Amino acid sequence: MAAERKSNQKNSSLEQINAQYGKLPPQAIDVEEAVLGALMLERDAYVTVADIIDTPSFYKDEHQKIFDAIKYLSTHEKPVDLLMVTQQLKDQGQLDAVGGPLYITQLTSRVASAAHIEFHARIIAQKYIQRELIRVSSEIQTSAYDDNMDVDDLIDFSETALFKVAEGNIKKETLPIKPILKEAARLIEEASKREDGLSGVPSGFTALDRMTSGWQKTDLVIIAARPAMGKTAFVLSMARNMAVEHKAPVAVFSLEMSSVQLVNRLIAAETELGSEKIKNGSLMDWEWEHFNRKLNVLEDAPLFIDDTPALSIFEFRAKCRRLKMQHDIGAVIVDYLQLMTAGDAGRGSREQEVSMISRSLKAIAKELDIPILALSQLNRSVESREGKRPQLSDLRESGAIEQDADLVLFIHRPEYYGITEDENGNSLIGVAEIIIAKHRNGSVGDVQLAFKKQNVKFADLETVIPEEIGGGAFGQTFGSKMNDDLGNAGMPVNSGFEAENSDSYGTPKSDDIPF
Repeated sequence: MAAERKSNQKNSSLEQINAQYGKLPPQAIDVEEAVLGALMLERDAYVTVADIIDTPSFYKDEHQKIFDAIKYLSTHEKPVDLLMVTQQLKDQGQLDAVGGPLYITQLTSRVASAAHIEFHARIIAQKYIQRELIRVSSEIQTSAYDDNMDVDDLIDFSETALFKVAEGNIKKETLPIKPILKEAARLIEEASKREDGLSGVPSGFTALDRMTSGWQKTDLVIIAARPAMGKTAFVLSMARNMAVEHKAPVAVFSLEMSSVQLVNRLIAAETELGSEKIKNGSLMDWEWEHFNRKLNVLEDAPLFIDDTPALSIFEFRAKCRRLKMQHDIGAVIVDYLQLMTAGDAGRGSREQEVSMISRSLKAIAKELDIPILALSQLNRSVESREGKRPQLSDLRESGAIEQDADLVLFIHRPEYYGITEDENGNSLIGVAEIIIAKHRNGSVGDVQLAFKKQNVKFADLETVIPEEIGGGAFGQTFGSKMNDDLGNAGMPVNSGFEAENSDSYGTPKSDDIPF
């Protein structure tokens, strides 16, 4: 009944539009009659059209009621013929409303077979899409005349409304294997020509890329950790690597931090001057020179940041579609999943809402043919476990996240929990473990990265020579690269760095720096 009321409201809206412009809405009544007649002639005809048309696709209310009866019989594995459809309509109390048994008999007499039913069904679907576009356009026009509506909200509403029409009615066809094989072979050939041997978007971390071959198109990657493990720092380091080193356009949706806060982190990681010094602006002349030079590197990066709070999944989809169309983005990062909303469609328990969000993220990744990396929180059960290592059951609020994700990565820093050595006596100071707990198209395992707390950044561990804090895994790579920059600027390599209570970069040795 709810679907019928909704359909009547849409038709009423169309009638008002037609009265205003003096035009009939797109329709094909004779084709609708032919399809309904064919459905009652052959038992399996419904299966042929089930993914092309649905009840609202029919223009006449009577035809919608008849199709509903056919749909009910077919889904309940009952015969679909003249007598059964008539009886079903009679049981529903709608037989007289559709014109009685005589009208149903006339429908079957209009066609000889169901040979052309698929072609006819596509005509009905096309007319329905045209009617929906007219309806949506009218709603957009009405909203555009509303002075109280914000222009940005109007654009988002328009994009979302049009996308719903496309999403609900333009379906992907089933393909034979031959063209898919050709596409797969082409992608493999392209991967073979790359020097790094990766088939996806590189994360910039060598050991991680070895296991994943880069972030693959259409994949949903969940990166989860407890607070203070460095989730945002990890994805920002990746975003920087993708955009700066590999020139891949990346979009970052930050629901927790403002765009300025996020960029401050990027600057701190890129300049390696320390987050506190960046925040306070207490830089010496040579540091300002180094700061400006590094800023130029980030300015040219194809990195796009959106800090819309409480972003709904529908707004997110519209924004991603726009970014893909305008900038051909190669990856999207969401910080973080639990702060998104599902809008009116996701009303219910929080678990149901998060489930819808994760399903939608996977659908958007497939639609735009890009990887989506979404951060997620873990529940408190990690804290009570010996070793504090997270596992899949710790994903917060929804088991659907685990189910929808192609990869699930956990960030674990033993040092945070006071664990400074592994079972073999190796130092874990400054070491972060990236645990690949689920990998739908590859292997699982652990990857170790260096985490430099002062600069809020991650880097390859294998390129880092331990030199600080009791042999911790901090970086000669970080130091040597910066020293080269300073040397090129005509400054003494360690000039001004040996101040009391600071590390070799002039960064305060505070354990309270946020990350």
